[in-house]
Amino acid sequence: MTGCEEEPKPTPEPVTKALVVGHRGASALRPEHTLEAYRKAVQDGADIIEPDLVSTKDGVLVARHENEISGTTNVEQVAKFADRKKTKMIDGQPLTGWFTEDFTLAELKELRARERIPASRPGNTQYDGQFEVPTLAEVIALAKELSAQTGRTIHLYPETKHPTYFQSIGLALEDRLITELKKDEFTASKATVYIQSFEVANLKEIREKIGNSQPNWKLVQLMEEETRKPYDFVKSGDSRTYADLMTEAGMKEIATYANGVGPYKLSIINVDSSGAFQQPTALVRNAHAAGLVVFPYTFRPENAFLPTPLKVEGPASTHHAAGSIKEIQAYLDAGIDGFFTDDPAVGRQAVDTYKR
Repeated sequence: MTGCEEEPKPTPEPVTKALVVGHRGASALRPEHTLEAYRKAVQDGADIIEPDLVSTKDGVLVARHENEISGTTNVEQVAKFADRKKTKMIDGQPLTGWFTEDFTLAELKELRARERIPASRPGNTQYDGQFEVPTLAEVIALAKELSAQTGRTIHLYPETKHPTYFQSIGLALEDRLITELKKDEFTASKATVYIQSFEVANLKEIREKIGNSQPNWKLVQLMEEETRKPYDFVKSGDSRTYADLMTEAGMKEIATYANGVGPYKLSIINVDSSGAFQQPTALVRNAHAAGLVVFPYTFRPENAFLPTPLKVEGPASTHHAAGSIKEIQAYLDAGIDGFFTDDPAVGRQAVDTYKR
């Protein structure tokens, strides 16, 4: 080697950044599950947007966190719908209010969205009454439009809400979701679509229906706190809890039908009585060993939702981006593959400034 030749430099390993999921859109900044919340999420750097899905009376999938809509729409103020108020058993619990399955899509379109937690997000109340309840088809069209505008593919992360319940009333979500996703080339073959559920049987059903025919669709097993059970387990008498699914053996079983898991964040890093982070659990390690990706939920930037050591002086509604970034980066240290955040701008900053 001559003096002017340089030693060959090792090729750096590619860095895979954690994916930022706009949880119900940018729900810290706009009323959740509206096209405007999803649009804001993408503008603020979300890689993925998340519509929770329920059915209308006429079988159309719409984006609402729950099928009971008195907290997220103005239905309670609409006199013509007063007689639609009912008490129902939803996942074994009595619930009183107005339910999407009692409204046609045309009727739901007469309603307007409102902020679900105004005490924590008073700024969002300025948008009350402005936005419609969107259909899944409209969310897909928006993701497609924003992908073209931004030059980056905006992926989707739909959740089937209360699948056992909707099956019981003849409005099963699974076939409707598959059909809707296949209708548009964008979701059929271009964008990655993460289909998630807190139940198990309906994910297995979707896997059985699609097999490996949709390589861009990834199934994700959501997980509540360890002591709780998927509702289909409750109905079938299965004694297992989410804690059983989080074990090494549980993750291996999940890998037979799904591609990832979506745990409650404290199942990865719990906090002690003072709110300080404890050591990470084995959850991420168990999931990765089974070939599963891990997307915990939910990171929120307001004082009300931050661990005690990361809170700042001020009311519960105080927006504290720096605290949320510290929280998210602790989970990035634990090896997560993506995460749900109500403020994608904060999530984007946490990922882009992260150094292991």
